[in-house]
Amino acid sequence: MNTATLKTRLLVLLTTLSLAAPVLAHHSFAMYDQDITKTLTGRLTRFIVGANHSQFVFDVVDDKGMTLLDDKGAPVIWGVETGPAGQIARQGITVESFPIGTYFTVTLNPLRDGRPFGTLRGGIILCGTELPEAGCKRETGTVFLERN
Repeated sequence: MNTATLKTRLLVLLTTLSLAAPVLAHHSFAMYDQDITKTLTGRLTRFIVGANHSQFVFDVVDDKGMTLLDDKGAPVIWGVETGPAGQIARQGITVESFPIGTYFTVTLNPLRDGRPFGTLRGGIILCGTELPEAGCKRETGTVFLERN
């Protein structure tokens, strides 16, 4: 094998490894407490579309749709991480299907450190821009990303 061929193969190998690095660097789910599940209903305040993970940020609401407040009078805000934008879009979740102000219910595993954020555990139930009188649940909404 001549030097030019060896250099070309080495360059191809290094390029392949550098492109694979982001995949290998993907985080584990150890930061989430897999023994705890929370089911929360909220009103979407931000939908962050991401290549590796998308996130929903929402104000937690009570069964009448009123925003819950913490002890300082500020809205209780949670976030949940889902799959990549392309993957969830193929399952019907897009910025158009989940506009700001949408009510939804989500089941998640919270962060171990107590911050109000989690990873998707069950599905997401979409209930639209008005909270159904019976609450946002399987019978009153549309289920997305449900895991068996």
